[in-house]
Amino acid sequence: MTESCDPGDDFDHFPASAPAPRPTRAPSPALSRAPWQYTLHIPNDLRAVTVCRHTLGLILAAHGLRHLADSAELVATELVANAVTHTKGPAALHLHWSCGILRIEVWDADPTPPEPPAPPARDLVLAEAGRGLALVRGCADGWGWYHLGDAHLPGGEGKFVWCELAEAA
Repeated sequence: MTESCDPGDDFDHFPASAPAPRPTRAPSPALSRAPWQYTLHIPNDLRAVTVCRHTLGLILAAHGLRHLADSAELVATELVANAVTHTKGPAALHLHWSCGILRIEVWDADPTPPEPPAPPARDLVLAEAGRGLALVRGCADGWGWYHLGDAHLPGGEGKFVWCELAEAA
């Protein structure tokens, strides 16, 4: 039998005339399996990086997922900073929680693939640049990107760069 993450599945076997049992106490938000998602549309402005980071922290706290905040804020900051720094148009941060996995996606209008994570720089001057995707790869349970055709977006093509953080079992 496969396990579903849909909380409604627990009560499908009750007849319509029988009331569903009530929990004795409210479930902890951290244990909640109900999926949710948020999208934050952002301008091409470096201040958007800080706004996204703080907003993500508030969302995770509101859903009882504060324990994911440090890693989530780090990878989201890197992805949003890349979108704002390396493209000329608007961007968006999309967050999706389902089945114990937080998926963070950043959309930008530039279809150019992201540069693969670079090996660590030996030169201290270069050590700060080009390490964002390496941080994402090191902190996330998975990451990647996909290209969107012009049929999906008004005004052209674009891409999503995404990563996932799994809640510890």
